[in-house]
Formats: sequence, C-alpha cells, structure tokens
Amino acid sequence: MGRANDEAAAALEEYAELFAMNGGDAFRVRSYQKAAKAIAGFPEDISQVDVRRVPGVGEAIAKKMEEFLQRGGFRQLDDLRLQVPDGVRKLTRIPSLGPKKAVFLFQELGIASPEALAEAIRAGRLAGLRGFGAKSEENILKGIEQLQQAGERVHLGVAMDLAERVIASLPAERIAYAGSLRRMKDTVGDIDILAVGPATLMEEFRRQPYVAEVIASGGLKTSVRTTQGLQVDLRLVPAESWGAAMQYFTGSKEHNVRLREMCVKRGWKLSEYGLFEGETVIAGRTEEEIYEALGMRWVPPPLREDGGEIEAALRGELPELVTLADLRGDLHTHTDLTDGIATLEEMVEAGAGRGYAYYAVTDHAPNLFMQRMTLDKALEQRERLHRLQASYPGMRLLHGTELNIAPDGTVDWPAEVLAGFDVCVASVHSHFTQSRDEMTRRFITACENPDVHIIGHPTTRKIGKRPSVDADWAAVFAAAARTGTAMEIDAYPDRADLPSDLARLARHHGVKFSIDSDSHAVPHLDNQRFGVGIAQRAWLTPGDVINTWPLDRLLAFLGRT
Repeated sequence: MGRANDEAAAALEEYAELFAMNGGDAFRVRSYQKAAKAIAGFPEDISQVDVRRVPGVGEAIAKKMEEFLQRGGFRQLDDLRLQVPDGVRKLTRIPSLGPKKAVFLFQELGIASPEALAEAIRAGRLAGLRGFGAKSEENILKGIEQLQQAGERVHLGVAMDLAERVIASLPAERIAYAGSLRRMKDTVGDIDILAVGPATLMEEFRRQPYVAEVIASGGLKTSVRTTQGLQVDLRLVPAESWGAAMQYFTGSKEHNVRLREMCVKRGWKLSEYGLFEGETVIAGRTEEEIYEALGMRWVPPPLREDGGEIEAALRGELPELVTLADLRGDLHTHTDLTDGIATLEEMVEAGAGRGYAYYAVTDHAPNLFMQRMTLDKALEQRERLHRLQASYPGMRLLHGTELNIAPDGTVDWPAEVLAGFDVCVASVHSHFTQSRDEMTRRFITACENPDVHIIGHPTTRKIGKRPSVDADWAAVFAAAARTGTAMEIDAYPDRADLPSDLARLARHHGVKFSIDSDSHAVPHLDNQRFGVGIAQRAWLTPGDVINTWPLDRLLAFLGRT
C-alpha cells in the first residue's frame, strides 16, 4: 500500500470531521468516513491506479482525491478549514467530546482550547448546561489529561511507517532504527536512526520530501521535524562502534544505567563508542559481544526496561520469546459483511498468502446494531466459508464471531447458536464508563461463559482517543485462567491491547493469549508484528500464545475437532 493512500485517507477523514462540525448531513459524513477507510485499506497505491476502483469511492469523492493527489489538497477541504476555527478542532481531539459539543462550547462560551475547557469545568462555568453533567465533566477532564500525556507521541504504527520510509530513502552501508521504536513501545516520541556511511548522507537526509524543518545539523548528527510533526534524529557511527551505538541509543535509560554500573565495578567504561578497559577496546562492533563480555546472553530490545531482564540474562534464564514466525494463524479478522472493506474471498486469500495453518473470520454479532448483522447472514457466510475450504487444503478456515459483551456480561447470541461457531471472541464495545466493580464483574461473567474463547481488545483503549476502561485486572485475569479463556493482544497499533504491562500480569496469573490483527482490510494483516512486539515486552513465549499452537492443540482449546 502506497503512502498516497494514507495521506489521501487522512485528508478525506479530516474533511468528514470538518463537514460534520459545520452541520453537514450525517449520511454524507458516514460515506466520506467509509471511503477514507476503504482508501487506507486498499492494497494498491491509489496514485498509480484509478481511485474509482476503491469500493465506496464514487465520482464526487474520486474528483476530490484526484485533486489531492495532484496538489496535496482539495478545494472543499481548504474552504472548510477556513470556516472551522482551529480552537474547535483542538477541542475535538479530546476523547469523549464530540464535534457538536465542541462547536457549542466555542460559539456560546468562547472556549477554544483543551486548557481553557479544563479551566471552565473547574470554575463551574459548565454547570447546568444540557449535556454536561458531573459524569460528563469528569470524563472530559480525564480526556484532556490523556491528551496532554500523549503530547507529541504517536502510536507504533505511525512511527514504524516513518522510520522505514527514512531508512528506504538513504543509501547507507548500514542503517537501522533504535530507541523506543526498537523496544516496540506502544507510543514513540521521536525516532532515532543510526547509519554507517559517507558524510553526504546528512545532506541527502535534509533534502527528503518528508522533511518539513531542519532543527539542527552537523557532520555526525542531523535532527529534522517531518511533515507529520515527528522529530527524527540521524546519527552517523563508525562501523567498529555499530553494536555499542545500537545498544546505547536503543535504551532504555534504566537498562543502560544498570549495564554501566556493572562496567564501573569492573573498571570498564561503556559508551556509544564501545566497551573499554582504559584505552583498550573490549567490544563494540556488535551488541552480542558487549553483553557477552558482561557474562550474559544478548537481551532482546523489547525486554530492555530494567524489569528483571538483566538478572535473568546473568542466570542464563531469558525466555525464548514468541516471534512473528511462530504465528500459525489469526483468530480475529473482519470482512465487508460488517465493517471490513475486503470480501471474504480476499481476506482468506491474504491469510493463505501469509502461509497460515488456520484463519478465523470473526465478523461482528448483531448487538453492534450499526453493522446490521443477522443470524441468516452469519449462516450464509458459514456456507461460503465451507465452500472456500476446498480451495485451501493447507489452511483450516474457522468460522467465528466477535460478540459484544453487554453491561451485565452477557453476549449477543444464545448458547445453541454460539455452539455452531468455531471461535468466539467477546469484546466490550459500549458503556466504557462503568464503575470498576461493574466492569470487573462484566468481564468475569464473559469469561465464565463456556462459549467465549477469547476476550477481544480487553481494555478497549484507543491510543490518543479513548482511555482504558477501569477494572480490577488481577481479578479478571484470575477468572480467565480459571475458565481457560484467552486474553487477546489486539495488534492494531492504535489499540495495542492488552498493553504489555497487563499482559505480563495476566501471564503471571497463568492466562493464555491470542495475538490477532483485528483486520478490517488486507494490509491490516501486517499489523501482527506490532502484536508480537507487545507480547515480547510481556516476556511471552510461544507456549503462552494459542495461535502459535498446532491446529489440533488449538482446536482442543476451542473445544472443536
């Protein structure tokens, strides 16, 4: 998928948002949003093909997209940007505050920033306003706090895309990303790129089309701000110091402090240039030789958080972490029967293309009303899947469903219907602000349902948009371990859910996991690498993850044959 798709989709999504704020027709807003989703998930680069080939893109949207591809914008978007004040747009970034409320606050109270809104709530200026009760105010304040904490950070998918674009653009002898991106943290503040190559690389870097501003530039380090607003630092390092530089700039700070303390005790010095005893170089060309000199195995970057990895490495007890190559299938995917944009046939073919041994289709169940799902549609899809199976003798097709966990913990269909599905993923899609006790009971009830195999995206968070629900996770994980219910690691990078700290806690309780893409389009299947990154940060091994298991073991877990 080309970069053009992402940028065009973002422009159309922005247009939909501004159109809605200006009181635009809700049906047209939805059609723009749907088309944006379809463009983002279209497997071909829309700058190289007729954009009318994208499902849901009619003539009017196609003309807007053609103009965008020509000049980086389109007239209607430019007009709306002038009509909607920037302050209102800032307000809409607050989780739980919709466009209508943002416009109202701006027009009636002159509130034009999240900070001003927080001040107004604390001063009681919203008291008595319709739609702004005490609970609503509390949620808005939480949303503002979350927005401020996120700051300039972006989720892993955005950062990885940019880092790979930078690496592909520079003709270095050796080049790689380091920092929190290499440790697979779910959000990234800036990107560190290390390279071995000629000094002319710096000039080449500054000339790239993704560079909006050069912050600082020298012979060995150049910092730029990209068109997405993210800072990228490029450092030239000597080949003989490559390992030391990668170790140093990967971090974390806490992990590196521990290593340096170990070196100081031996009279050594560790820096980005190497491991030294006096003037003598002990190690530096590779990370492995640095760790080896300190009496330990190489520590995988996702573990480098001073969370017990140094002690485990010294004892020779680092876990054999799950890898992308270990995944034998995907147990949570969607098609255009509900909110996906690719057909059943396209999604199954893409799963087979990844060499999977099994692949589950789990479209939404009926209680997510906007998806208009019915039992008849599900049964018809099951028949189609059974017919498709003959074309894929090497891959078992599993017919599943993504159920909705109601506020009381019950799910959409009765047991006799659920018994017909191979895999049931159950997820919270509404009533996110229940109390801690209510939410805990809700999850435990779902775990205790014998037809529920996996709890989908458990915290329900969306990075930068929606905070996690409040639950007693230790109690939930204890219930999941007792009932044999897997917890999902939803690999979609704006979800990254379960987060690694909770996944590690769940593992402590004996919970099993499913790393799933939650794909709504063919390119989303590639997100599995982000899920694996979370699993590695949580110290998970292949034995912890049910979709690394052979088919017969997985089917036994699901209660199928």
